[in-house]
Amino acid sequence: MNPVLSTMTAADATRNPQPAGLRGLWHGLAGRLTRLVPHDALALVNRVAIAAIFFMSGRTKVEGWLTVTDSAYSLFRDEYRLPLVPVEIAANAAAWAEHLFPLLLVLGLFTRLSALALLGMTLVIQVFVYPDAWPTHLSWAGLLLYLVGRGAGTLSLDRLFRIR
Repeated sequence: MNPVLSTMTAADATRNPQPAGLRGLWHGLAGRLTRLVPHDALALVNRVAIAAIFFMSGRTKVEGWLTVTDSAYSLFRDEYRLPLVPVEIAANAAAWAEHLFPLLLVLGLFTRLSALALLGMTLVIQVFVYPDAWPTHLSWAGLLLYLVGRGAGTLSLDRLFRIR
């Protein structure tokens, strides 16, 4: 007799009516997939993906390397309208942050801090700028929370310099 089936109680069968063989097959497949996509690969993909989103947004706010454009100031004045923060400070801070933190993420340097900073920006955007865009912001938050919680992985300068 199959030892898995012999230890299954009536309550187990009610909660999970699948045959033990399918359950075992699924767990085996899930374990193999977990080994195929280790934390290091997932962290690298997350770092590059979220960095690209913020970096490309930052590039729309500047001319050259970091000269904030008049259209960026207009955007902060007319559309974003952040409370308590003057337009000039907000536009410059956003332009710098959207360049610095993505660069650090791609390098895997100060990853948790950079991800936390971008998570804060995401929260500000969600609450004060585009509250109806929560599905997009939730997907950004998912990538960023993974990096805050798990770090950059071995393919990073954090690991090289032993930065936690």
